[in-house]
Amino acid sequence: MTLTVDRPAPARPGRLLAAAQLAGSLGDGAFLTCSVLFFTRIVGLSPAQVGLGLTLGWAVGSVAGVPLGHLADRHGARGSAVLLALATSASILTFLLVRSPLLFVLAACLYGSCQTGLAAVRQALLAALADPERRTRVRAQLQSAGNAGLAIGAGLGGLALSADTASAYLTVFVLDAATFVVTAALMLALPPVTTSAPRTGEPKLAVLRDRPYALVTVLNAVLLLRMPLLSVAIPLWIVERTAAPGWTVSALFVLNTVVVVLVQVRVAGRLASIGSAARMVRRSGVLLLASCVAFALSASGTSPSVAFAVLVVGALVQVFGEMLQSAGTWEIGFALAPADKQGQYQGFFGTGVSVARAIGPVLLSTVVVGWGLPGWLLMGAVFLAAGWAMGPAVRWAARTSAAAR
Repeated sequence: MTLTVDRPAPARPGRLLAAAQLAGSLGDGAFLTCSVLFFTRIVGLSPAQVGLGLTLGWAVGSVAGVPLGHLADRHGARGSAVLLALATSASILTFLLVRSPLLFVLAACLYGSCQTGLAAVRQALLAALADPERRTRVRAQLQSAGNAGLAIGAGLGGLALSADTASAYLTVFVLDAATFVVTAALMLALPPVTTSAPRTGEPKLAVLRDRPYALVTVLNAVLLLRMPLLSVAIPLWIVERTAAPGWTVSALFVLNTVVVVLVQVRVAGRLASIGSAARMVRRSGVLLLASCVAFALSASGTSPSVAFAVLVVGALVQVFGEMLQSAGTWEIGFALAPADKQGQYQGFFGTGVSVARAIGPVLLSTVVVGWGLPGWLLMGAVFLAAGWAMGPAVRWAARTSAAAR
């Protein structure tokens, strides 16, 4: 038996969720900008130890997302989101206690689990509070707010980098922890959402037996390799393989952020069905392939100005592919999940982000930066294949879901 609640006008929970996303992303932007230097310069860890710890942390987080999402389904997404936001705040502060590689790994695992669980529960909240025809558009608004927060936070983190003192870095960590307390307060202002009791004989983590949804999730994880492509591979490529000036890295990051903030909601507004979402993902694969070709051509012995222009073209094509992929897979992830299991399903779908963050940097720096043009073409072909395969996978998942009902 399900509990019903009176929903407020959709705009209010959407605004609260966007404000919560902005707050948390602001802190994350500052943290991500200077955390590695804090761990290496202040704590004394080696870059390899930091990389291994963060990889293990996100790997553990990818596993934790499903059970944490399941708890939200059974005990309420709003309360779970508040608790996970507070737990995320506490996990950030545990980094300040790190004095050895082992403690760093433990802190990273706690941080990755809290962040992944919170992301899954926020998706479940959105699915419960927004009307089905509006939720992908609202999700795009959250993405825009998140990108704006990351940009502002990166600026604050840059101030800490300029100071390069222990107190400056510590201030950033405390700021990041405080933003998640604000996130928890904003989510507490949301209305309670529907919960449901498990059906007799039903497995607790049904998503782990849903093979079509698993295939869709794997394809999404492949497409999400465009995240470390932008944050890791392209910066290394620019510095090591092109004649473009070093500040091109920052320019492309700003370009990506601005375009997503201004255009993502419009792109999401074009969705009309799960079929159109699959077609959108297919087009994203084409654009991501084209961007890989452009990035590869930027190293063809050109002058700094020409290399910069080619990189900008590649970044523009890439960001439009990114927005199509994001909007399409948001709708797919929501639409294929049972209404009473959004938490565990979104937790599972969100493992794509953790997997991309965990393996993407090593994989892409080897394939793209190490292999050059063949690596870029291979990466583009992978994006194209994953985008094309999403259509058949979605149709299989939709048939299976309809038969299960």
